[in-house]
Amino acid sequence: MARSARGGARRGRQTDASAAPGEADRIIDAAFAQIPIQGWTRLSLAAIAAAAGLPILRVYRNFRSKQAILCAFSRRIDEAVLTEPPAPEADERPRDRLFDLLMRRFDALGPHKPALDVLRRELPRDPHSALAAGAALLRSMRWMLEAADIVTSGLRGALALRLTGAAYLAAMRVWQRDDSPDLAHTMAALDARLRRIERWLTPARPSSYGNAPAAA
Repeated sequence: MARSARGGARRGRQTDASAAPGEADRIIDAAFAQIPIQGWTRLSLAAIAAAAGLPILRVYRNFRSKQAILCAFSRRIDEAVLTEPPAPEADERPRDRLFDLLMRRFDALGPHKPALDVLRRELPRDPHSALAAGAALLRSMRWMLEAADIVTSGLRGALALRLTGAAYLAAMRVWQRDDSPDLAHTMAALDARLRRIERWLTPARPSSYGNAPAAA
């Protein structure tokens, strides 16, 4: 009986440890609402828990660090872009498709511009967070390139990945100051940057979009 009771207790603890649906998004939203108020370096996990209306244990069970929250936010933006990527066109160049995907990222990031402005200023003073954000950026850019059907493997793919990341960050600096309703300044900056690196944006499979067989 004692063995059975101990087993039941263990099963109970495992159930408690599971994250409730929607909790992670609630924590991410709370963190990004607090960043413009408290800053990133001063923001504590306890403050994030309080803003989310959750005990800190629930934050721990979803994220083991503030850096993990940053990475989860980046993944959420990736998912927003990749859920409904722009439909391919027959004569579309890889650069054009990548442009559409990156502009969708800026659209998804729009509500979080104040928090991202704080992160831009403060992350250089937090090496641990800067490394995590840099790794998340490269992962995101790899998925953007894959969605645009651009090679990400080998030396050429590695170069395309880093050049795309640099182009995106340069456009983001313009985006932070762009208050035009259609993000015209951001679009112009991103287009100019992508044109400079277009020769490195090689399609992974030339026939993927333009030469697909017609449906019966």
